[in-house]
Amino acid sequence: MLMIYGMLPFIQQTLPYSTLTRSNAYRWADNARVGERAASQFLGPGDETIKINGELRPPLIGGTASLVTLKLMADNGRAWPLISGNGLIYGMYVIQSINSTYTELYRDGSARKISFDMTLKRVDESLITLFGDLKDQAVETLYKVRDKALDAVNSVTSSINGAGS
Repeated sequence: MLMIYGMLPFIQQTLPYSTLTRSNAYRWADNARVGERAASQFLGPGDETIKINGELRPPLIGGTASLVTLKLMADNGRAWPLISGNGLIYGMYVIQSINSTYTELYRDGSARKISFDMTLKRVDESLITLFGDLKDQAVETLYKVRDKALDAVNSVTSSINGAGS
């Protein structure tokens, strides 16, 4: 396992990534002074972001279901823990953006290749936040994934029944 975000593992079957870029910003305030350079005061850490890039090759490596799960997690608006495969706890992160590009299309419009990138932003302030109630978040997301899958199955069933009439 490369990493886990909430309850979604980044493995070959879900979302393998090829690049992880971590950025840490720091906040400084400047105070203008007459005849001298401005004085700067350190205010503390700023934004911490992680950008992840990868390529999916359905059905061998990942697929659209993993991207749909990420979108549902982002739509939920909650922070999820980000932990690397070697046990390093990055903290609690929210999804700022998800981009996906579908290429090498089959005749039915499905893609042989899906390139994706996502940007995560750290939002935790303490370990208490980090180890918040993950069970409720996971259950809620699983219900949403189940509902989306049922909607898709019902849509296909309706299409088949309508075509047979």
